[in-house]
Amino acid sequence: MFKNLIVYRIAPDWQPTIEQFEDALAQGAFVECGASQALSMGWVEPRGVKHAPLVENVGGHLLLKLMIEQRVLPGSVVKRRVEELAERMEQETGRKPGKKAKNELKEQVTHELLPQAFTKQSSIRIWINPRQGLLMIDASSPAKADEVVTLLVKQLDGLSLQLVQTAESPAACMTAWLLDGVPPAGFTIDRECELKSEDEMKSVVRYARHALDIEEVRQHLTGGKAPTKLAMSWRDRVSFMLTDTLQIKKIAFLDLVFEGRDKPAKDEAFDADAALATLELGQLIPELIEGLGGEHDFAAGGSLPAALPQDLAPASAPTLETAPWD
Repeated sequence: MFKNLIVYRIAPDWQPTIEQFEDALAQGAFVECGASQALSMGWVEPRGVKHAPLVENVGGHLLLKLMIEQRVLPGSVVKRRVEELAERMEQETGRKPGKKAKNELKEQVTHELLPQAFTKQSSIRIWINPRQGLLMIDASSPAKADEVVTLLVKQLDGLSLQLVQTAESPAACMTAWLLDGVPPAGFTIDRECELKSEDEMKSVVRYARHALDIEEVRQHLTGGKAPTKLAMSWRDRVSFMLTDTLQIKKIAFLDLVFEGRDKPAKDEAFDADAALATLELGQLIPELIEGLGGEHDFAAGGSLPAALPQDLAPASAPTLETAPWD
């Protein structure tokens, strides 16, 4: 369900109804790229079923899906065509095109070739945990997550998001865990990490499938290198890679999670996968934040509301009883 997560805190004054939420997303529903359109982004059904809701409520957790379509126009093709036109222009005028003329030719060529270009689609999942007041984006980079945040804030009136910041930096905590071999309770250090120096050289040392409780690693740390990535596991249930910017990457559910679970029927797979992912990660994330010294006090001006709106409440899982709105 999720491969990477970047975690945001939802400001507590955002209080939509489910109808308002659904209507807002419908205004930005996905439409395929037009003939001369390079990029299109919009909301699609998370379940993958046409005409299903754009906001899926699974056990009180809200799931969204953003579709991104791009026209793929190889730079080499554009460059070759620009050179052909520039050469023709030189032959006709006797003058070699300058930088401005070449840029204009590039725009002209791009406009001409876009309708012939293939399209490529990708998607990004968004998970809102109302009980915890958190929004998670399944993006591989902060830049990609920022694009999603910009779109969400633009389309969802009153929504305000802030990256979750911890009281202690992930890099400092990972350094301490590697030096003393003692991660937070419930977590274990696995066999992969990346260490980077903070000087102008920015030298990097990577360990993969390698024990990390060795003197060599400690020497790198005491010598000025800091962890930028560290592979970890949580309660033998989920493995992941923690980064120095508090990204949770390479998420994988371990065998213990699936013990005693029957394989769901095809029409039940989405709900089963979503329930499993939100249950496990909904426990992992708060424990990880606590292990990093707790969350920086973003909500100092007020506490999260305690009641889940009736239309956002789960129909069959009433144990998730609180939310940051209504």
